Amino acid sequence: MPHHRPAPPPRADRHVRARGTRRGVRRAVLAAGVVGLLVAAGAACGDAGGLEGAGSTPTAVSPERLWPDLPPASSPAFDIDEVNTEVVKGVTVPGGAIRRVAPVEVVRREIAAHPDDYDGSTAPYRGTAARMPDCDGSGPERGRCPVLRAYYRDLTGDGRDELTLGFRLLPGELTAVRVYTVEKGRLVQIMGWEDAVSGVELAGRSLIIRSPSEVAGYEYRLQWTWDADQNAMLLTHDEMRRTGGRPHAPRPARTPGATPAPSGTGTGSPSGAATASPSPTGTAAVGGR
Repeated sequence: MPHHRPAPPPRADRHVRARGTRRGVRRAVLAAGVVGLLVAAGAACGDAGGLEGAGSTPTAVSPERLWPDLPPASSPAFDIDEVNTEVVKGVTVPGGAIRRVAPVEVVRREIAAHPDDYDGSTAPYRGTAARMPDCDGSGPERGRCPVLRAYYRDLTGDGRDELTLGFRLLPGELTAVRVYTVEKGRLVQIMGWEDAVSGVELAGRSLIIRSPSEVAGYEYRLQWTWDADQNAMLLTHDEMRRTGGRPHAPRPARTPGATPAPSGTGTGSPSGAATASPSPTGTAAVGGR
């Protein structure tokens, strides 16, 4: 699968304002006295205290634009579902509380909406549908149930938790990762991806997926971050990073993801759900092999 690597968003400028206070003046005077004592002590020990060179500095090279006469592209060459949102039909959100939505029921709705992917002996993910009955009574991530543990964290910045959900696409080594939020009482998918997964993390208000690479000692690192203008989590970073480890097994070909759009009604409380740390600087593992 070709990997599109969009340019990272510009970082906001940081402004530092100097502020003079009496306490600051007092600290400056004390600091000057301490420096004087240190200089005197250094001179007494025979140390000149001079500056030492840190070596040569590389010359800065400005960017060079290549092929300036090349006409700019007007449309993307590959569709990677940059804005992947859809209302999950048939799943209610009691009281607007996303924690009261059953993750297993959400997966069932997606399976029902895409029978070509899950139903029949030739369906690529028929093993996932075959194991869904094992989720009854046992909860996610127990026994043969393909639905992984659910995680909750505020990823949109509105003070309410979103649901991060994963489930195995069987047979095979692929894992589906989804993020859902509640809008006007409806459950809405705001991110979806399927890949061979080495690990998944929640970091601040971003979701990061690490996947094996065909290149020995490297892995792919993809990061989705909430974008208020698009009302979705966008793929903001797509990079190859060195791991220093042994080469991974060949990466399975990715099948375009499915988004839920069936009808019906499903309610319930999530079983086996775990809460990720709400700290914006914390990291919580979501799943992996």
